[in-house]
Amino acid sequence: MTYLSRIRINPLRAQSRRLLSNPRAMHGAVMGGLPGTADTERVLWRLDTDNPHRPHLFVLTRSKPDWTHVIEQAGWPDADGEHAAVRDYTPLLGQIAAGREFAFRLTASPVQNTPTPHTPTPTQSTRLTANTDNKRVRGFRLGHRTAAAQLDWFLTRTQRWGFDIPASRTDPPAPGLAQPRLDTPPESTAPPTDTHPPREVRITDRQRHSFTKNGQGPRVTFQSATFEGRLRVTDPAAFTARLLDGIGPSKAYGCGLLTLAPLPGRKD
Repeated sequence: MTYLSRIRINPLRAQSRRLLSNPRAMHGAVMGGLPGTADTERVLWRLDTDNPHRPHLFVLTRSKPDWTHVIEQAGWPDADGEHAAVRDYTPLLGQIAAGREFAFRLTASPVQNTPTPHTPTPTQSTRLTANTDNKRVRGFRLGHRTAAAQLDWFLTRTQRWGFDIPASRTDPPAPGLAQPRLDTPPESTAPPTDTHPPREVRITDRQRHSFTKNGQGPRVTFQSATFEGRLRVTDPAAFTARLLDGIGPSKAYGCGLLTLAPLPGRKD
């Protein structure tokens, strides 16, 4: 069985500030709520900070979790309300079908692989210098830094993930929606041909994360982007796999969890 949890975080507590600022610390807190180990339990999590005064932690687990320690250390243990909502994920998975549309949110780490980084880090420079035989060097994984590159990374991969992003329903498109590329040459007097209409997705948050493991050793650095919009299921099996297994790298650090919601005005 699979469970989706939503935990309220109190940002004013000392432990909360540590968890909110360090993805590795948050990963440790998430794993502490599960009876299994990292080798036996595949976990996805995401921190939503739309309202910085009321951040929420979302976690997808294969076994039923216990978030008592998170609530006691970083929540409102004595306050009213539901501190940690834990829901069976099976009913949602049962709604997945070709052509079905959902509102979605995804925080991912858009990356590219290249054998020759423009500004290599000391570790990358060491690897490149050590290649005295001019053998083919395994590509370096680099994060996309611009919103345009991050959005392109997302849109060019949705088909393999089992869904597509419908064209925008607004005219003109709302600010922030994926914009078209015009295929008509600039010098042409003919009307531009819009072969890539604006899509129902926008980037709502972009961050650069950098921290060390256990306060020592090499730094872990990655870029993240939060995508929101509307999707249409094209391959239920592939889409379900991405819901359960996540999208992209840096899953241990809060990336990869795709969550769904009914579209406004639709009753499910």
